[in-house]
Amino acid sequence: MKIALIGRGAMGRLVAKMAEIKGHEIVCSIGSGGGDPVDKLVSRLQGSDVAIDFTVADAVRRNVEACLAAGVPLVEGTTGWTERLTEIEALVKAADGAMVRGANFSIGVNLFYRVVEYSAGLFGKIGGYEPFVEEQHHSRKRDAPSGTALRLKDIVAGSFADEFSVTATRAGNIPGTHRVGFDGPTDQILLEHIARSREGFAAGAITASEWIVGKKGFYEFSEVLDEILNDV
Repeated sequence: MKIALIGRGAMGRLVAKMAEIKGHEIVCSIGSGGGDPVDKLVSRLQGSDVAIDFTVADAVRRNVEACLAAGVPLVEGTTGWTERLTEIEALVKAADGAMVRGANFSIGVNLFYRVVEYSAGLFGKIGGYEPFVEEQHHSRKRDAPSGTALRLKDIVAGSFADEFSVTATRAGNIPGTHRVGFDGPTDQILLEHIARSREGFAAGAITASEWIVGKKGFYEFSEVLDEILNDV
């Protein structure tokens, strides 16, 4: 598989490493900045089977437009752009393109979503417990709360009508920790996912890339995982 890599930061380097391990080829590597016009990106993207984007939120629309014009499926790993989600989805569908987005491409985190959904359903039914979400990341991560924390909030909110706390910490080199708790008058239940490194995110992005080639539509990474689990 020929991959166009958009973003040369820490995640981009990990994706390149993981792609090589899995026998894929990085055919072009594009910087994170938003200065290049769409038509220039289109020419660089052509000939790729798929593009993977780990850049910045302000560059997402440009990168999506370039991939659509080049006819290249996109795996979008950048976070912090959810307020433009409806707009981006409309662009992809109008162009009959293909895109997978994910607040977090870790397969472990996506299984964690399912654990949280099931648990929230139980505690929401029994009553007497108040939920909360906590997350920690390295100090270089710009969006706070993270996209993963916001996804966890949405999942829990499906079983609880009242507002609840979502807190974010940015410090040092924390690769990513997410907790969902249910606090009651006599006890507290805490669910936790700790990322030991970012390699799991890169592996998930490669998995999404392998899946999206040849498809059309706008997908969330959980839908990719659903199909994979159904085939197991």
